[in-house]
Amino acid sequence: MRAMVLEEARRPLRAADLPEPKPRDGELLLRVLACAVCRTDLHILDGELDRPKLPLVLGHQIVADVVGEERRVGVPWLGWTDEKCRYCLAGLENLCEHVQFTGYDRDGGYAELAVADERYCLELPAQYPAEGAAPLLCAGLIGYRALRFAGDAEALGLYGFGSSAHIIAQVARHEGRRVFAFTRPGDEEGQTFARSLGVEWAGGSDEAPPEELDAAIIFAPVGALVPVALRAVRKAGEVVCAGIHMSDIPSFPYELLWGERVVRSVANLTRRDGEEFLALAPQVPVRTEVETFRLEDANEALERLRRGEIHGSAVLRP
Repeated sequence: MRAMVLEEARRPLRAADLPEPKPRDGELLLRVLACAVCRTDLHILDGELDRPKLPLVLGHQIVADVVGEERRVGVPWLGWTDEKCRYCLAGLENLCEHVQFTGYDRDGGYAELAVADERYCLELPAQYPAEGAAPLLCAGLIGYRALRFAGDAEALGLYGFGSSAHIIAQVARHEGRRVFAFTRPGDEEGQTFARSLGVEWAGGSDEAPPEELDAAIIFAPVGALVPVALRAVRKAGEVVCAGIHMSDIPSFPYELLWGERVVRSVANLTRRDGEEFLALAPQVPVRTEVETFRLEDANEALERLRRGEIHGSAVLRP
């Protein structure tokens, strides 16, 4: 099968012909239809997440047909848990002590074929084409979990208006919230894109919103945005850091946190998150904005994501 393989951190992916993967008991052999590109893939490529199996096939937002069956499934970041550690038993399988992640501990979807544990595959809404469904599987799921941690915030700030934010802005508006979008300073095209999705206000992350926020979600992997968001939220407001990796958070005066403001992270996802969000998405209905790339152009898609040139989501098609 054709695949794009990471052999060493900080090196471009290599196009390769690999043997067809063999599913073990409880696993499915999958023919990949689409795989969305995630900023987490960049963190792995750049060595910021430093314990991947190598060589590795990246990709954890996989839409695929089950080989030999007439059904389509989604494969998310959560690839396997032990189901018996203290976190799994407490309903926090996203924090499992022996977790395996798709496209990190297990080969992912930058390939023509993949295997996945059937228990962690998700049923997809039928109305979404493969390329439209793929971004729901991480950008959507992590955004959904972050939104739940933002509580009942009516005025919601989204810092970093990329794949996750463009999905969650739609969900938040569906729930009656008012959304304030923050892009890279000077990114007028990104701000126009945010306004096209119905946000109330869009500006650069170096700007103050026109009113206090009830909560903010930080999607950009920029630690310096934490004190910026704390300044923007009201007393008792929440700042939710939604990424798997972030640059160091600079020191800031306690005054910004005082007033019972809260800073918290979001780690991974649970199967329940997936089931809830994928049931909700067609009710909104969430519209994913995608730009498709050939599998062989995975390096180009990753670099354009790095440069902030993708509005919405980049999706690979084998």
